[in-house]
Amino acid sequence: MPLEECRAGDVEALTAFLREVDLTLSGLDAPSVRLWLDRDQHGAIVGSTGYEISADGRHALIRSVAVSPAWRSRGSGTTLARFALDRAADEGASTAWLFSRRSGPFWQGLGFSPADRDELAQALADTHQVQLFRRTGQLDREVAWSRPLSQV
Repeated sequence: MPLEECRAGDVEALTAFLREVDLTLSGLDAPSVRLWLDRDQHGAIVGSTGYEISADGRHALIRSVAVSPAWRSRGSGTTLARFALDRAADEGASTAWLFSRRSGPFWQGLGFSPADRDELAQALADTHQVQLFRRTGQLDREVAWSRPLSQV
């Protein structure tokens, strides 16, 4: 799976893809958000992965890890998630965080444990996703997860 870095010209297609799989769309074009795409042989997006780095560089909010329904159950999600974790560790982050209400078992399989939502929001207060969730009241409904990146 050769992933390609998401460029400005890809944001519209990525937004449509993430909307279809019901993931957060905020800040996809922000400099603090790192995103990569997996495409099929026709160039359509079939997977995505990424993270948003904290201002101090110590924390990464894993986000936009998604696989098209037709491409699921092939290990792509795990590969995409590990890619983002590896890149975040390479960038110097020591802790990975994420929000997930539906995919807890998947993330636990990658070493994540339930985390304090408020601690996540404090560590990543400047990220687009946390700011959106605070503004809309969604933060109170989210489930937080974390893991040290030394496990990557």
